[in-house]
Amino acid sequence: MPDFTARRRMMVDTQVRPSDVTKFPIIDAMLRVPREVYVPADRIEAAYVGENMSLADGRVILEPRTLAKMLDALNLHRSDAVLDLGCAYGYSAAVIADMVEAVVAIEEDEAMARESETALGDQGVANVAVLQAPLAEGAPKHGPYDAIVIEGAVEIVPDAILAQLKDGGRIAAIFAEGALGVVRIGYKIDGAMSWRFAFNAGAPVLPGFAKAQAFAF
Repeated sequence: MPDFTARRRMMVDTQVRPSDVTKFPIIDAMLRVPREVYVPADRIEAAYVGENMSLADGRVILEPRTLAKMLDALNLHRSDAVLDLGCAYGYSAAVIADMVEAVVAIEEDEAMARESETALGDQGVANVAVLQAPLAEGAPKHGPYDAIVIEGAVEIVPDAILAQLKDGGRIAAIFAEGALGVVRIGYKIDGAMSWRFAFNAGAPVLPGFAKAQAFAF
């Protein structure tokens, strides 16, 4: 059996810390949460590789560096309620749950939603609710949220998602722009959104987050 504890430490030391992620709650969460539990059974050997893990239908589990830097830029607090969009098999939700009060994790794919709920339950993660729903709809009845994390790229962020962010809240998204994506943090101030550049990262565009194609004759 591979030594996953050693791989987890290696992931933090070679992928997370060198990327200027210095907040102890993120480092501690990534050292604690067993990433191998939250990937497909046939991909366990690749759980700690430093790149996005491809799943079916163009989905990915974000590479550890990207997730860590997004959480670092969001500046999460222990009292926060967080919406995690596109949680896949539950890894992101487990890491965030280690740092905040409550997480609502949305997964569109029924099988992945079921597996993430099982994995989180088996690990005793009690402060995450996994909901199967279209990613672009979020979970308005559980909001508003202090922070929102989108686990994939977007061309647009639907108004329905932005409406679920508290005033004073933050949202992290990878905007698909050219060959390289751009992570921006959005701040909601007096009901208006202000976006700031954080770092570069890439991922496929999530369902429901692509721009509508203009009709051409």
